[in-house]
Amino acid sequence: MSYKVNSICMKVISVAVFLLFFQPVFSQYDWSPLDKELEAKQKLLGQDMVAMIWKGDSLVYKKEMGQFNSKTQAPIASCSKWLTAALVMQFVDEGKLSLDDKVAKYIPEFDKYFKGYITIRHCLSHMTGIEDDGKLVKRLLERRKFASLEEEVNGFAAREIRANTGTDFWYGNIGLNIAGRVLEVVSKRKFDVLIRTKLLYPLGMRKTTFTNLDGGPVNPSGGAKSTAEDYMKFLVMLLNKGKYNGVQILSENSVNEMMKVQNKPEQIKYAPKSAAGFNYTSGSWAIEEKNGVATVLASPGLFGTWPMIDYCRGYAYLVFVKNLLGEERADAHLQIKKVIDEQITSSCK
Repeated sequence: MSYKVNSICMKVISVAVFLLFFQPVFSQYDWSPLDKELEAKQKLLGQDMVAMIWKGDSLVYKKEMGQFNSKTQAPIASCSKWLTAALVMQFVDEGKLSLDDKVAKYIPEFDKYFKGYITIRHCLSHMTGIEDDGKLVKRLLERRKFASLEEEVNGFAAREIRANTGTDFWYGNIGLNIAGRVLEVVSKRKFDVLIRTKLLYPLGMRKTTFTNLDGGPVNPSGGAKSTAEDYMKFLVMLLNKGKYNGVQILSENSVNEMMKVQNKPEQIKYAPKSAAGFNYTSGSWAIEEKNGVATVLASPGLFGTWPMIDYCRGYAYLVFVKNLLGEERADAHLQIKKVIDEQITSSCK
């Protein structure tokens, strides 16, 4: 009897210590202005929404609204691009490819159609120059006619060139999908299986998948489904320069490479309204930058999810939602960031 009582007491004490450990993390901030800001913008951003902030080694804020919670799975559209870019960098870390490798080295179709000059770097930064009209509905319908990513990418190789490679930025699905196909060729594995085993599972992202059950090929540019809890793990890894739970998922050099701005403002010929005025890195937008390196990165998705990392202030921010993203919602996220920044001061000089 005495043993059982002692055992129960120890469990209660352990829980109490756990709660006390997290209490100072939350109490050092006044998040009431952020609560009000999110509640005021709930109708605009989406009735079902999760907002999370990670600072240092702790989750310092979480707010679940409507029918969403941190484990709710939903499509994340172009937030997928950041994941795909990170997977490419894992292959760079392993010496299996270089960002300046020509795509034709892995996919001969590009030489066949005189596009042997396109590099993997061009693909990650939307600088391939391949014709793309930017019309979402048309692109979605076109994808359904392909049986595989290989077939789709070979189709890209056959398209007309809109502008000289490396001189013109056109946001879309072409570049990241070409990069995804290169990884399939190098690894001899399907993209959705590859990213699950090399990136998602090591991060504990068990509810994130690129597997497409709706017809058409896998989509490295915009086909992932995830949860707020899962995607925050990815952001934490990047915030910690590639390390997660003591394991180096990406090298620090690769994370730094993903922060480098790849275009000039005058090169941008097409960008979504939600990213107007920002330059691009590899898989994400440079919301703030200094000397050609992003200090704040974001990779918003069409359905409204907005992941962001502020390296100056040392935090990751995520609003997870399923609602079409418009220009006014981008402004809303930047306004929310201002509220957060009032609590978390900058460490940048």
